Amino acid sequence: MTRPLSVAHLTALDLPPPAFLEAAARAGFDGVGLRLLAVTDDSPGYPLRGAALRATQAAMAATGLAVRDIEFLKITPDLRPADQGWLFDMGAELGARHLITAPYDPDPARLADRLAALAEMGQARGLGVVLEFFPWTDVPDLPAALQVLRAAGPGVQLLVDSLHLDRSGSRLDDLARVPPGLLPFAHLCDAPVAPPYSTAELLATAREDRLPPGAGDIDLRGFLAALPPDLPLALEVPMARLQQAEGSAAVLAHVAARSRAWLAAG
Repeated sequence: MTRPLSVAHLTALDLPPPAFLEAAARAGFDGVGLRLLAVTDDSPGYPLRGAALRATQAAMAATGLAVRDIEFLKITPDLRPADQGWLFDMGAELGARHLITAPYDPDPARLADRLAALAEMGQARGLGVVLEFFPWTDVPDLPAALQVLRAAGPGVQLLVDSLHLDRSGSRLDDLARVPPGLLPFAHLCDAPVAPPYSTAELLATAREDRLPPGAGDIDLRGFLAALPPDLPLALEVPMARLQQAEGSAAVLAHVAARSRAWLAAG
């Protein structure tokens, strides 16, 4: 199976974008996603401007890697879509194709309206808006995400992460019925499977303790079978213990090698 294989910034989030691009290229990835916005108080985001943007663009040119997506915008009750123009402009500067958004608004109608507004802004700059669901948020699973997308309209697509699909109890049969046009790419990783999970356990695994494909217990063969056969994949595999022991470049090399071997064996 040959698919485009990129890597999400969370896999080596301590690396600023130029260093991340260089390490991802050495590991053999085809592209990257960049985290421009900090998601938590103790994790970095890299809002590229000035010299930082120029250094990132130089690294893109030197490595030949594209920035596939930028992430992620939390949609909260007080978010003003009109204030996010800079984020779309930055994505356009980088040549990104998608902006990943996350649902942190308990009002599904308001969430859908803001997604639609963001999608309109993105369309004007050549970026698609995708919604990723997380089991600890206001849109915890696949059925809830699809309901929001139906309300938001055709401009918003869906990002499915194999970890979140598994942890949310969503069904592979339901994933297989998602129209292919709603799925621009997917996040891939593995992990042990031992439900039920506390919120703290969900967050810890998601943020720092994932595994490469084939090293855990998630039904990843079933996950891929439920997706369009040519869908691009992005590895999102933060491994804090390996990172602390050997560094982020070692994590990227390990994830790339294990993932390509697992995909080839399928």
